Amino acid sequence: MSDRKISFLLAVNGTLMRGLELEHNMLDNGASFEYEAKTAPCYRLWSVNDAYPAMIRVATEDPDAAAIDVEVWRVPALGLAHILDGEPPGLAIGKIKLDDDRIVFGVIAEPLTVKNMREITSFGGWRAYIKSIAKSDDK
Repeated sequence: MSDRKISFLLAVNGTLMRGLELEHNMLDNGASFEYEAKTAPCYRLWSVNDAYPAMIRVATEDPDAAAIDVEVWRVPALGLAHILDGEPPGLAIGKIKLDDDRIVFGVIAEPLTVKNMREITSFGGWRAYIKSIAKSDDK
């Protein structure tokens, strides 16, 4: 089987999402949007200098854990490597558990990436957070 025919589902939770600044990295690498989803409620989310989010899986018992909004894309195997190469330091590809118990690849953060960053888990996702920033900038 050719590598060009192998593809993976990839959950993204930030700037790679439709309509955001790095969506072109998905499209330029042959990715196609599949569906919107939520993670299982075992993740926390931070804003890295308001430039991009960083999501980390935590224990289900963590009182600050929540379901996070994601988009699931189908990505060709070769495209996945290029997309990862374009991600900021501290972000990587791991496995993400969705709220329907499916496991897909996804963008996750190394714990050191979120040190001293603003936690935004309560917003439920990057889009809601950046929308709140835009509203506060309008005031």
